[in-house]
Amino acid sequence: MAQRDVVFPAGRQALYERNRYSPAVRSNGFLFVSGQVGSREDGSPEPGLEAQVRRAFENLNAVLAAAGCGFDDVVDVTVFIVDPAEKFERIWAVVPEYWGEAPYPNITCVGVTWLYGFDFEIKVVAKLP
Repeated sequence: MAQRDVVFPAGRQALYERNRYSPAVRSNGFLFVSGQVGSREDGSPEPGLEAQVRRAFENLNAVLAAAGCGFDDVVDVTVFIVDPAEKFERIWAVVPEYWGEAPYPNITCVGVTWLYGFDFEIKVVAKLP
């Protein structure tokens, strides 16, 4: 089996090793990023919905930067939201701070009942420069 080309953002490797997954894997010109939540460096949730969404995007951007790309390189987005009927509008008010300009990536939004103590998760695929 070929070894995976794994990307680790600075300061987060212990968290990923403890939870036994890779933050991102490079493959065939793409970067496949694991779902990013609004976790602090110790893995605890950032308090407050909007702050948690911002932290999730900051964590995502750290992974993208570690691979030499940014959100403008993102082509596919999946977001998971606990109780989307209640939280979607508040979350989507924060998204433009990070989303960039058109043309936007495609997106799939999934409502879930549980995210390990978090309310929002974002997972992406980016084209490597």
